[in-house]
Amino acid sequence: MENNNTVLIALMNSKIDFEIAKTERWYRIPVKSAPPILKQGKLKIIAFYQTKIFVNEKYSISYYGIVDKISIVKRKELFPEEVQNSKTDNDYYKIEFLPLLKLENPIISKRGRLLVFIPTSKEKFFKARELNHLFNDSKLEDILWGKFEEKKIAAERQLYYKAGENNWFILDFAVFCKTRNINIECDGDKYHTEKPAVQYDKNRNNFLESKGWSVLRFTTENLTKDLDKSVNIVCETINKYGGVQDEVDLENYHFIRRDDDTQLGLFD
Repeated sequence: MENNNTVLIALMNSKIDFEIAKTERWYRIPVKSAPPILKQGKLKIIAFYQTKIFVNEKYSISYYGIVDKISIVKRKELFPEEVQNSKTDNDYYKIEFLPLLKLENPIISKRGRLLVFIPTSKEKFFKARELNHLFNDSKLEDILWGKFEEKKIAAERQLYYKAGENNWFILDFAVFCKTRNINIECDGDKYHTEKPAVQYDKNRNNFLESKGWSVLRFTTENLTKDLDKSVNIVCETINKYGGVQDEVDLENYHFIRRDDDTQLGLFD
């Protein structure tokens, strides 16, 4: 899929940082953990996903800014009055933007999921109604997601699932069912037919199955020539496992790498 991402959804989990964004009009991201869209110089719009501390605007994206200037600075330049610490000399991208604008209709997360960054296209950003509309990595995923919406199948895209001390799997789709959860994968033919990828997929499937997940994998042909049949398989599997579970304790599921200092430590 051609990368036309120029918008970055970023975590806003501090009222102090939100005040800085409103009044001083800048946001910081550690250079060591910056997403490619920033390193490649493609960022044009930055938007903010607000966490539960914002109460009335929690788990939603309401505010965004048109990027004006990006520079790399030391933390001590951003916070000259801060007591010197281990991060004082760390490098940060300082993203400066024009006065914050507010979306007419906020982009919400129905399940209140956690995240750090989502790069997306300008077109998707301004059309999105909920968080799962923003992902812009795969045409195959978009095709399947469209059918899920048509069938009202509640799924979450791009779920991080811990597979070991320092190992994570990213699930294309996760459907939470009453007796067994389902991982649905869209396998692009070129990558997933190569020998290393085949072995990786087998190991991955075995691990997820051992943890109580059912894994469904669909090829390009499945999703382009037999889309209805593929979605029917998903529906049958959901019914087999008692139907979709609406209330999900997201503390048991990871949408970000919680132990990753470069992500959750963004605002330390």
